Amino acid sequence: MTEMAQTVADVPAETKRVEARPAGDVPSFSELVYAHYDWWRALRAEQGTAALEKHYNAVKHEFEAANGRIVKSYWCSHVESGVVLTEQKPRMSVRGIRCGFYLEGDWAAHDWPDIAAELHHCDELAVKATSVLTGVRHRICMNLIMASAGHLMGLVDRRASGTPPDKDDAVVRRERRCLEKTEHYYTVAANGQAQIVYFGGMALVLCVFAICAAVWLSVAWATGVAALLAGASGAVVSVVQRINSGRFDLDYDVGRPYALFLGGLRPLIGGAFAMALAFAFDGGLLHLPVSETEARSDRRLALLVIAFVAGFSERWAQDVLASAVPGAKQRGPAPAAAPASGHLPDHPEVARE
Repeated sequence: MTEMAQTVADVPAETKRVEARPAGDVPSFSELVYAHYDWWRALRAEQGTAALEKHYNAVKHEFEAANGRIVKSYWCSHVESGVVLTEQKPRMSVRGIRCGFYLEGDWAAHDWPDIAAELHHCDELAVKATSVLTGVRHRICMNLIMASAGHLMGLVDRRASGTPPDKDDAVVRRERRCLEKTEHYYTVAANGQAQIVYFGGMALVLCVFAICAAVWLSVAWATGVAALLAGASGAVVSVVQRINSGRFDLDYDVGRPYALFLGGLRPLIGGAFAMALAFAFDGGLLHLPVSETEARSDRRLALLVIAFVAGFSERWAQDVLASAVPGAKQRGPAPAAAPASGHLPDHPEVARE
C-alpha cells in the first residue's frame, strides 16, 4: 500500500526529472507521485512543461494499465504526496470491479503524528476491505476510505504550505469519527458476507443429506437416516433464525473456504445428536412420550420431531442424553441449561456471542 519515498524538493530540476526504467517494469505509486509533482511544480512556476507532462502521462498510463483506472485522486501541491483510488475488473473473475487504494504520505506527515495515525488507519482499513469484501460493499467501503484519506492529505498539504493550523484538530477529530463509522460499516458488511458463505456450507451438506435420505427412505424406513435428516434440518433452521434476528456474528477474517467448511459442520453436528437421541428412544434407553397403542407412523413422526429439536438445540440434546446415562451427572459438571429460545451454541472457531 503505502510506499516510502525520498523527498525531491531540494534536488535540481534538471537532474531529477526523467529516469530510465527497465522495459516492462511497472512504475510504483511513488514514481507516479514524483512525476505529477514535478509537472505540477513546473506548471505553477510557468516553466516548460511539455516533456514533464509527457513523462507524467506515460507513467500514469503504465500505472493504470497494471493497477486499474484512477477514478479518484488527491495530489498535494506543496509536498510530494498523494492518494488515489483505482478501479479494475479482473479477467475471468466473478467478483466484479475491484478497487485499489494507494497512499504516499507517511514520510510527509511524520512531523504530524495525529494525521499520520489516521492515514495509517486508512491503510489498515483498505487492506481489510480489499482482502475480505466483494461487490458493491467493497466499492462503498473503499470510497469511504478514500474520502477520509483525501481530507487528511489536504491537511498535510495545508500544514506543508505553512498555514497556521487553527482548526486542524477539529478536522482530525471529525475524520477519526468518520473512519470509525467506516470501520463499523466494514465489520457489518464482512459479517454479512461471511454469513452467506457459512449458510452455503450448511445448505450444501443439507442437500446431500436430503438426496441420500430420500433415496434410502423410498426403499425402506431407517430410523437413523430419518433422524439424521431431521436433525440437520433443525440445525440449519436454528442458524437461519439467529441470522434473521441479527445475533449471529462470525470471524470473517478466517477466509471463505474455512467459513464454508465450518458451515458444513453444523448440519453434521445436529444430525449426529439427532441420531443419538433417536437410537436412545428407539432402543428403550429413553421413553418416547407416545402411547404404545399409537400407530407406528405416529411414533415415527414423534421421533422425527424429537430429532429436529435435537438438531435445533444441541444443548438440550446433550442434557437429555446426559440424563439417560446412569451416573453421568456425578462424573462431570452438568451442561448449561438450554436457553428458552433453544438457540444453538456457537462454534468458537468461527462464531462469537
